Amino acid sequence: MDIRCKRVYDPPEAGDGRRVLVDRVWPRGVRKADVAVDAWERDLAPTSELRRWFGHDPQRWERFHGCYRAELAAMPDALDRLLAQAGEGPLTLVFAARDREHNNAVVLRDVLWERLAGRQENPGSSPVCYAADFPAYNGLDGRD
Repeated sequence: MDIRCKRVYDPPEAGDGRRVLVDRVWPRGVRKADVAVDAWERDLAPTSELRRWFGHDPQRWERFHGCYRAELAAMPDALDRLLAQAGEGPLTLVFAARDREHNNAVVLRDVLWERLAGRQENPGSSPVCYAADFPAYNGLDGRD
């Protein structure tokens, strides 16, 4: 599965596939008509409080990373929808931050990859066994 991150200010490329803006606020200096995005998933962006606290300060990266991951953990359905889109072809998470390594799109991409890896490792489990609930039928009733 191809999930990548790209700045909103970078020109779109044919290999980008589905482009999804993952910032809570619209990027400065960019007109909506000029942005080549297929969707804007602002709810998957960090909360405004977390975003303001982080302020794209690399020294706050580790704590931001953990807090944002916790926020994303509360949105499994939204993450699954994004993963479904990634399953249809390349997915580019579009962001506005200058720092290409310390931004919310990087965290979101990593969470999506981990979620996908978890599904591949455990594609499903066997059905629940209810034998213990029916001792007379499974030899557990003490009769030999």
